[in-house]
Amino acid sequence: MSVARQVVVEADGGSRGNPGPAGYGAVVIDPATGEPLAEAAEYIGVATNNVAEYRGLIAGLTAAKALFPDAGEALRVHVRMDSKLVVEQMSGRWKIKHPDMKPLAARAAAILPPSSVTYEWIPRAQNKHADRLANEAMDAGREGRQWEASASTAALDAPSARTPGTPSPVQGPVGDQAAGAARARAALAAARGAAAPAADALFSLAEETAESGGEPTDAHPAPQQSAGTPQAGWGAAPDLGAPATLVLLRHGETALTPEKRFSGSGGTDPELSAVGRGQAERAAGHFAALGTVQEIVSSPLRRCRETAAAVAARLGLDVRIDESLRETDFGAWEGLTFGEVRERYGDDLTAWLASPDTAPTGGGESFAEVAERVAAARDRLVARYAGRTVLLVTHVTPIKTFVRLALGAPPEALFRMELSAASISTVAYYADGNASVRLLNDTSHLR
Repeated sequence: MSVARQVVVEADGGSRGNPGPAGYGAVVIDPATGEPLAEAAEYIGVATNNVAEYRGLIAGLTAAKALFPDAGEALRVHVRMDSKLVVEQMSGRWKIKHPDMKPLAARAAAILPPSSVTYEWIPRAQNKHADRLANEAMDAGREGRQWEASASTAALDAPSARTPGTPSPVQGPVGDQAAGAARARAALAAARGAAAPAADALFSLAEETAESGGEPTDAHPAPQQSAGTPQAGWGAAPDLGAPATLVLLRHGETALTPEKRFSGSGGTDPELSAVGRGQAERAAGHFAALGTVQEIVSSPLRRCRETAAAVAARLGLDVRIDESLRETDFGAWEGLTFGEVRERYGDDLTAWLASPDTAPTGGGESFAEVAERVAAARDRLVARYAGRTVLLVTHVTPIKTFVRLALGAPPEALFRMELSAASISTVAYYADGNASVRLLNDTSHLR
């Protein structure tokens, strides 16, 4: 018979704007000693408070399971959160009405057997560790980076009544790197007698009962820096605000995709295949679970409009068409494989591969022409969606061009990127004109 393992998970999430730049934090705690065993935090882009809080819960339960992978049903997890909404919904006492919350709650419920997890609401004053982690994640996102466990001071800044005065010695294996860092910080906090510098925020029931956009804005403001304390490194940069985040989704498969045929804007405009429709639905479920997409813009071509429609139906959003997001016009090469083009138009193909200014046979578009219209679309979109997250459903060449331009890479970089059907790439654009490539060719949602 397995020995019961008991841990406490404290989780929190916040959004500076609701929706706005959001992040979550979670800590797994030994209930006997108060010792942090593992920490997790992440900046998740633009989202609501409730989405961030659910993401914190998911991260905390996942971390608890990872600490004791062989415990099975013997693992008992007591979740403590200052989100009345999440606690009541996960306890089964409140119905989950908002479509963005349902997939998140389902993800959380699937991590461990329901009988292994209990939930308790606590005041925010008792949830300082997770709150600090969430704020660290949001601060990191503001600076264009992700939270790092090795740099966290959450355990130092947010001791609570659950932490014993004298930490017990660490026994057994430390575990993952985050757990080891948390243990070291907990010991250092006890030695210094550190106290949390920030005042507690007043809990509001109204904040928790409004599932979509009902919370007061800036529910998790950035911690104030002490007067006269200089910032260092990234912190010295001015606050440029939340970036315009372009999430680039390639359309799902058509009948031409697995045959690797040229399929641009000058061909037959094929529809999604059965495989492609399934990919679009999985992408839709992925974005519904994330809860971060606020707008959807699509290429006018059918395969993109069908992919965008699947996502829009799950998110309850409209789709705006932008002609500039269409695929390259491949001229006489439309519908042909690379080998067939080589056989029929060998000299033209060689010239096309050598220069971005060369168009395909028969009056198609050069990559230079595509880059010009994509750059213009980028500028319009970034200005229109400043501080927001917009999903662009488009094609291989436009997506590669967005990424190439963001990296400042030469035109030949287009031939050195792989983009699978229904893959996701992400580029964030800041107010000072800088860009940050966050993701390229992610297909994890399709597996």
